[in-house]
Amino acid sequence: MPCGWNLKATKARTPKLTSPSQPALQLATLLQSQRKRLNCALLLAVSTSLLFIWQCYLLASLFAGWLTASQQGLPVNSSQLLSSLPWLVLCLLGRPALQYWREQLSLKASQHIRSSLRVQLLAKLADAGPAKNQYGNDGSLSSKLLEQVDALDGFISRYYVQRYLVLITPLLLVAATFVYSPLAAVILLVTAPLVPLFMILLGNAAATASQRQLQQLSRMSGRFLDLVRGMATLQQLQATERAAQSVANAAGRYRDSSMGVLKLAFLSSAVLEFFSALAIALLALYLGLGLLGILPWAKEIIPVPYQGALFILLLAPEFYAPLRQLGSDYHAKAQAEAAIDELNPILQRQAWQHPGTQQLTLSSAPDIKLQQLHILTAGQRQRLAPVSLIINSGGRVALQGPSGCGKSSLLHALLGFVPYQGDILINRHPLTRLERNHWQQQLGYMAQYSSIAAASIAANLRLAAPDATDQQLITALQQVELWPLIQQLPLGLNTVLGERGKGLSGGQLQRLALAQLLLRDAKVWLLDEPTAHLDGATAYRLHQLIGTLSQGKTLIIVSHQLHGLDWLDNIIRLSNPAINPAVNPVDGVQYVKA
Repeated sequence: MPCGWNLKATKARTPKLTSPSQPALQLATLLQSQRKRLNCALLLAVSTSLLFIWQCYLLASLFAGWLTASQQGLPVNSSQLLSSLPWLVLCLLGRPALQYWREQLSLKASQHIRSSLRVQLLAKLADAGPAKNQYGNDGSLSSKLLEQVDALDGFISRYYVQRYLVLITPLLLVAATFVYSPLAAVILLVTAPLVPLFMILLGNAAATASQRQLQQLSRMSGRFLDLVRGMATLQQLQATERAAQSVANAAGRYRDSSMGVLKLAFLSSAVLEFFSALAIALLALYLGLGLLGILPWAKEIIPVPYQGALFILLLAPEFYAPLRQLGSDYHAKAQAEAAIDELNPILQRQAWQHPGTQQLTLSSAPDIKLQQLHILTAGQRQRLAPVSLIINSGGRVALQGPSGCGKSSLLHALLGFVPYQGDILINRHPLTRLERNHWQQQLGYMAQYSSIAAASIAANLRLAAPDATDQQLITALQQVELWPLIQQLPLGLNTVLGERGKGLSGGQLQRLALAQLLLRDAKVWLLDEPTAHLDGATAYRLHQLIGTLSQGKTLIIVSHQLHGLDWLDNIIRLSNPAINPAVNPVDGVQYVKA
């Protein structure tokens, strides 16, 4: 098989990853799509505060009038109550209604943002292809997509509105207080900063604790899923008790971490309540002494009459309520920042895309030509030494070599998931000019572990061919010699498999994956060690099946064992020139079978 020598390589450059933004800026970016809805929620909250001020004024006026009448020995004026009653009813009913709609708007905004974020994360992981494992195993990724995305809910639905409300509502209340007593307004303004001060001091500690807790949850989820999947092996090794103890220890550490976060939350709430109560008591002391006329600087003088004093005391708890609520919601902000920091590696991933838009439809098996194909990591570490080779139309070759020489990376480049330097030509068309999704739809890929979902056998097969009939499914199963087994099952094609195909053996799962390739009718098969975890006899039979079913297709198989691969056209041994100088450094390959 000829090699491409001294050909000019076209470089597909790796895009530079943008530096991660601050979590607060990333959260602000997430809110952009729902800013209008959240601003409407803020407007409703401000309207609620205005209604509360009006309610306090009406109540203070009523009680002041009744007190004056009582002191003068006059009957209570019922006309004042009747004139104020409709407005009081409006305030008492309007405030809960406005609060309800505010919460609904905030919840809808939160649901929309979290749903969009999950779609974005899934798209990033899909673009990463096999490289998604660098962000964690399946358990860890599930935790990030579920728990850590949901951890943003408190920030979106509560904190965003509250951080503006904590400025607007107190200013409205201070303005209303100033009308009756400038000194009372000054007391409110002076004592107000104590609440956010302690909120920040305790909130920073809570943020650190929340981030540690989320990291621990992610690791624990991944570990637990790995143990569950390997339960059969653990039972054979009689290591189930040790695994159970490991899970119990991890759960204990997570429990202790959760208690630590809750301790900080309760401590923060207690401190905020203490300073709020202290400030209200100071204000009540001033107003009470003023009504008694025994203030040291204003003896025998009532600086604030009863109506104003009552109005101010009714307003005072509401003045500190937004500050206390922000202190509570600050933990939601800390949790959200910790969650977005965990999700940041996925969100910041810059997916490499082929720049081309050409759609190349394969009517038959193509020829594949590699010219000085060279793959580097983002850190410029070599993953695949320069390789030049030609695979003729319908050619079937195996890639071999030591671990780390780039066998899987070469397949990933052909799949379009990793950037590379050099050229990949498909029927003389550069791969970088092809539209990636269209190209991938014409490929068949099979890895060490089959991507079998927890669904019926028919549903798994139709992942490859959604419109396939039952007869087409049966034909594919017959070709992979799996139909006799499935035919004996009570539900046949409708038999539901467990997670990762639980219910079938490893060899049977690989045959099911092979049936998916047949239904896909791809002209190019890329197989990445499909028999790595099978016993020798099962691997041999699967290799023979692949040889029979792949006739007429261009096939590249990565395999450490050649038992059953006597039908291959060529076996290509890859090597890193830095490790094995005997291999020609120009093409980086060695042919061991003619």
